[in-house]
Amino acid sequence: MSTQAKIDRALYGPSWTEVIFGAILSFALGIGLAIVFLILKPVAVVKEMPKEDKIVRNMVYFIQGSKDSTKGKTIDAKLKDLAAGKSVTVSEDELNSLFGGKSAPAPAPKAGPAPKAGAKKADEPPSMPATSGPNFRIVGDKLQIGLPTSIDLLGLNQSLVVVATGHFGNEGGKVSYEIDDFQVGSLPASRLPYIQGAVVNKVLAAQTFPEELTGIWNKLKSITIDGSTLKLTMP
Repeated sequence: MSTQAKIDRALYGPSWTEVIFGAILSFALGIGLAIVFLILKPVAVVKEMPKEDKIVRNMVYFIQGSKDSTKGKTIDAKLKDLAAGKSVTVSEDELNSLFGGKSAPAPAPKAGPAPKAGAKKADEPPSMPATSGPNFRIVGDKLQIGLPTSIDLLGLNQSLVVVATGHFGNEGGKVSYEIDDFQVGSLPASRLPYIQGAVVNKVLAAQTFPEELTGIWNKLKSITIDGSTLKLTMP
């Protein structure tokens, strides 16, 4: 900065360019802090919504799907039917029994030089390991999938729940799960496509699925929601 510019700044204050840049920077910083706050803000995990007078204002509630192991024990027989090419219907209890409340193991890392202790790439997103298996709940004509996980962010390790709610499609003859709403902790991430995509990729990369289930999924003709059950149709 020239001597004259320093004198002008002392006499007249910052320029409009500096004011605008400062405002933009403050706005961006504010948005970033708000996103971090909502991600780390605890979510209430419940089996059903509390009564109206018990609802905590500004609290985000995650309602779990039913996971009665007695009602879910029929899932093994239905998997055999699917593998044999038969169509079946499955309930929340059977879906939740299938995954058994355990997280899928992370895939083995690719071969390569071992990183130095404490080393981390600057652009590497925070890790989000699952702390238990996914929870399934049928909500109207959509399927809600909640995954308890944890995140290392700003030096803090925080437990949170990632929740996707969506419908099933069948474009090009292949069944797909299309996300309509996405929550990361208390953050409505479906309004922030970049964050949603990054978290979905991070979560999926940390999961492995049995070849049997993958084979069945690839053969399905369609999945539709019929009341409180999913109808899995084979060709």
